[in-house]
Amino acid sequence: MLDQIRRCVRCGACRAVCPSFEVMGWESFNTRGRMMIIKRMLEERDGSWALDSIGTCTTCALCAQMCPAGVKSSKLVEDARRVLASRDIIGEWQRTIRDNISKTGNSLGESRGRREWLSLLGSRAFKERKERAESVYFAGCMASYRYPETAARTFEILSGFGVALLPAEQCCGSPLLRTGLDASGCMEENLRQIREMDADLVITGCAGCYTTLKNDYPGVNVVSVAEFLADHISEIEIRPLDITVAYHDPCHLGRMNGIFEPPRKVIKEICELEEMDKNRELARCCGGGGGVRAGYRDISLKIARRRLADAPPEVNYIVTACPMCVRNLNDAGGYGKIIDLVDLVAIAGRG
Repeated sequence: MLDQIRRCVRCGACRAVCPSFEVMGWESFNTRGRMMIIKRMLEERDGSWALDSIGTCTTCALCAQMCPAGVKSSKLVEDARRVLASRDIIGEWQRTIRDNISKTGNSLGESRGRREWLSLLGSRAFKERKERAESVYFAGCMASYRYPETAARTFEILSGFGVALLPAEQCCGSPLLRTGLDASGCMEENLRQIREMDADLVITGCAGCYTTLKNDYPGVNVVSVAEFLADHISEIEIRPLDITVAYHDPCHLGRMNGIFEPPRKVIKEICELEEMDKNRELARCCGGGGGVRAGYRDISLKIARRRLADAPPEVNYIVTACPMCVRNLNDAGGYGKIIDLVDLVAIAGRG
């Protein structure tokens, strides 16, 4: 950690792009300020005074994208959160996430079945009972509990290609890892199920699940739903739509993992695409990541409103490939115009 801090040349390039700093305006809420705070935090045994500064980083990595010194600032923030957690310095919202996953297997604390969305498929749900499958769909907490129609539409498409479900999927662990907490329990359980199914490929429609399964799970081959759709769009029955949409790049899918063109390929097969003012590597964060939505809702929504201002004014929808982005942007004033890529495919397939 100290090596990364020493690499920071205090140039301030991060100040121009940090979403928290844009809405808060305090030096302690941008990456340069956090570098100094983390350094002091490491030099002493306390650090409770640093919790809000460290906690309000969305881990969007736009500062790392712009950093001339190559500081991996998002990783540094996650490491700092782990140090604070090891000292039992965590926010109540972090305790809630941890307890929710421990008790219910999902970050939202929902007690109902994770796969209730299968009922939306009717008799076609029998396909989920496969004991062995080369590919499995990892729905994630947000789609399973907040966007069940999207989960059902996704699985309806994927099951046509022989894709199955894990028998008892749990949270991928992203909310824990990004906020400095231990995710080993749910990760080990998911990994056990993936291996027992002999799955060679995991397909997920959540950007947080994607980056976690891809980068934190050992030996797991992962693709996003956007990539899968791009590879198979010619095999899916759709019709062109006379509408124009914009595409919002989720941080954990785009900037962090380089998935830019597949969702755009799918969109262009269906309708016109008009780019957001900031897009691809330079796309603004929706404000929902890194636990900020859970712990600092007002800040999260202010960041989301700034992202909405990047959208072309006359588009019919803003399409994205992450349920957290859908939720935060809609809650910030999107009023239902923010939809998942799968939902756009479903609209095009209604005939």
